[in-house]
Amino acid sequence: MNEEVSGIVVSLGEDAVARVTIDRTQVGNSLSPLARDALTEVFLRAKDDSAVRAVLLGAAGTRHFCTGAGLAATTGDPQPERRPGDVARMLQQGWQRLIASVLDCDKPVVAAVKGAAAGAGASLVLACDLVVMSAQAKLVEAFVHRSILPDSGAVHLLTRIVGLRKATELLMLGEPVDAATCERLGLANRVVALGDTDAAAEELAVRLAAGPTVMLGLTKRLLSVSSESGRDRAFEEEAWAQEVVSRTLDLQEGLASFAERRQPRFLGR
Repeated sequence: MNEEVSGIVVSLGEDAVARVTIDRTQVGNSLSPLARDALTEVFLRAKDDSAVRAVLLGAAGTRHFCTGAGLAATTGDPQPERRPGDVARMLQQGWQRLIASVLDCDKPVVAAVKGAAAGAGASLVLACDLVVMSAQAKLVEAFVHRSILPDSGAVHLLTRIVGLRKATELLMLGEPVDAATCERLGLANRVVALGDTDAAAEELAVRLAAGPTVMLGLTKRLLSVSSESGRDRAFEEEAWAQEVVSRTLDLQEGLASFAERRQPRFLGR
């Protein structure tokens, strides 16, 4: 998984962590369609690659994490004639597909956010499982400032995390949310000094990569199901997931290590 495509740099370490960096600082780490799709492919491959047990997503520089689709690059350019349904298809096959690839990746995804995440870039942060932010980072739901309907899953993700009333405020006013407020609202798990952001996120990713991968992936699925459905489906999914985990080598190792009073050595299967 070691490669660089359209400003998306990927490397896979011996610790089973896929380190993914958005390196497009000249455009605020915004994602062109090619870069967006390259990032999507990274998460799709990570899901199917048994050598990957966690993903660490970061960005080059300290000013921006990701500023979304990079509208400045297209302002003034001639636009092709659009047919009914074109906009919906572009969204579904573009940013929605990227956000879904993060949510559906059955490996834990940790974000290291050192700068601003705006618009669809904020959605990219919200889709990650754990978020470490620097004290100078911020999230901006910038859609309202351009009269753009919130997209890239913003309404779904925000409502699920902060609730209807606060999501309404963030999306309709579009005011920057500083790191301390993000932590208080549950949008970030940890806030650290700028110079400690990468190390703190790295520590979490390495820890998760050494964990019981199948169990963690199914826990991620159950968290999603439980936040979006009723009790009956949540209980049904839990029972099914427990059946799957019961057949893993990591469960056997977890029970054996408990009985032998030692630290478990999980294999990810």
